[in-house]
Amino acid sequence: MKEKLIYGIQQIGIGVKDANKAFKWYATKLGADALIFDDSNEATYMAKYMGGKPRNKRALLALNLKGGGGYEIWQYKDRTPSAPINEFKLGDLGIHFPTIKTKNIQKTYARLKYDNERIISEITVEPDNKKSFYLKDPFNNILKIKESEKFYAKKGNLAGISGAVIGVSNIDISLKLYATVLGYNKVIYDKTGVFKDLSNLNNGSKKFRRILFTHSQKRVGGFANLFGESEIELIQAIENKPNKIFENRFWGDLGYIHLCFDVKNLTQLAKECKEIELPFQVMSSPSFDMGKANGHWGYIEDADGTLIEFVQTNKVPLIKKIGLNIDLTKRNPKKPLPNWMIKAMHLKRVKKFTTPSQ
Repeated sequence: MKEKLIYGIQQIGIGVKDANKAFKWYATKLGADALIFDDSNEATYMAKYMGGKPRNKRALLALNLKGGGGYEIWQYKDRTPSAPINEFKLGDLGIHFPTIKTKNIQKTYARLKYDNERIISEITVEPDNKKSFYLKDPFNNILKIKESEKFYAKKGNLAGISGAVIGVSNIDISLKLYATVLGYNKVIYDKTGVFKDLSNLNNGSKKFRRILFTHSQKRVGGFANLFGESEIELIQAIENKPNKIFENRFWGDLGYIHLCFDVKNLTQLAKECKEIELPFQVMSSPSFDMGKANGHWGYIEDADGTLIEFVQTNKVPLIKKIGLNIDLTKRNPKKPLPNWMIKAMHLKRVKKFTTPSQ
């Protein structure tokens, strides 16, 4: 196979102090209760982003099986993770927040408000005429909840990640990666000004250029139906000099550490990234174990140093005792997994949670 395939946004990485506490919140409040893997070992490949040496860590991948990408909850086990040096401001360089889709935004807003979650805005209308609102998780990460009609599951209201907002220094330069290589080539809007829907965020009253785009071609194969369509919004500060969110910090420190895409044919992807002068900085072995899951993965930096991960999934475990797995290495890469296989992942849902460490 010569061409690359991008199946969708697999997950966004979140550096936390307590993985148990974080998983419980994302599972019970955002429905991401399918624990795809729980991996505790020494991270070696990413040493250049962790102070130059391997580090012990724990990583959990949590999915909401109503559709969309998930959350890789990542915790250092041998050091205390660092908080950002500067208070986050809209337009700073790096991942601002994921976009999470809901069918009924009023219902989702009311439930989270009833649960006394940290809602930081009213429901507003974005430039694409879609409604959204913002909240913070208990770990000070901002999340955007946005209305959508496109779900994998028919039942349920709140699903998984359908996009991400990323701060860049120059949108036109960043398009080489996001529009050309990653296929987000269908512009929904490209506007410059002061935006009412951003007004509740720090620095949100300033002038920005924003471009929201999706992919013109339908994603096919693998878990594409589960991950669904996605959007990327790039935001560029016009009136102030942005800070780099992960300046002088390690990958795995507190906050959004990477955006990850589920893909096929890393070799071709690496070639295309090199052609736009964004070569892979890290590449794993072709068969890399992540708990009982297995894949081939690598990282690039976008034009501003934001880490983008690509994972070629080889195996997803379902029932450990009998060795039941979803093996993607022997399948037609353009043929989506049948619904019964994805429904079988409900066996990974967690109903009881480990007591968070104190």
